[in-house]
Amino acid sequence: MEHESYSLDDLARQLGRDKRELEKLVSRGRIPGRKVNGEWLFNSTEITHWLEQEMRSYSTSELERVEQTHPTTQLDSEHLISSLMPEELMEVPLDARTKRSVLESLIEIAGRTWQIWEPSAVLTAVQEREEAYPTAFDNGVAIPHPRNPLSDAVGEPVIAYGRTLTGIPFGSDRGGLTDIFFLVICSDTATHLSVLARLGRMLQLPDFVDLLREASTPQETRQVIIEAEKRVAEQ
Repeated sequence: MEHESYSLDDLARQLGRDKRELEKLVSRGRIPGRKVNGEWLFNSTEITHWLEQEMRSYSTSELERVEQTHPTTQLDSEHLISSLMPEELMEVPLDARTKRSVLESLIEIAGRTWQIWEPSAVLTAVQEREEAYPTAFDNGVAIPHPRNPLSDAVGEPVIAYGRTLTGIPFGSDRGGLTDIFFLVICSDTATHLSVLARLGRMLQLPDFVDLLREASTPQETRQVIIEAEKRVAEQ
């Protein structure tokens, strides 16, 4: 999805879906697009934002398809999440009591990799994403991230993790509290979508969130994540 705009054929290929199905959806206003000289054209940024929101309700198989159609060539695809989450990027417990302090703390943790070149720019981008579309789920998990890749502010992809001892308001649909946070920072769209899709698949495992809450140290947390990613790969 690196092109500024592309055709319906391009979109079908990018999403791994039937062209006729997508044409019906865009005609009904379900997918952002516009007609130019009788042909549908799509903006890559708009489609990324649309897909990101759609993924929140995707099934495991639909999320797997997102990974397949957005492969990341520079990372270990089998251990995509665990390879980006060494113990030093995990804070358990996370000492934060407000949404802003959670984001500031996670960006500071991510900075331990020396891949966050402009922390203030990252914080602003993540806050803008939260204001537009909060990233909290009803199960007490949030995946804060910028709306767009930050190629000028970050280097290699980073995932920072934190779990607070008590939940805080983070914008979930039903107003529930959030205590588990994955900060996802990527510099390209394919990696960004693949990471979100893989995390989504892991979060659909029936006991994954409970095991994260039971883990009392970064070491235990990392082991839970490694095992969950292994189970996802075996599905």
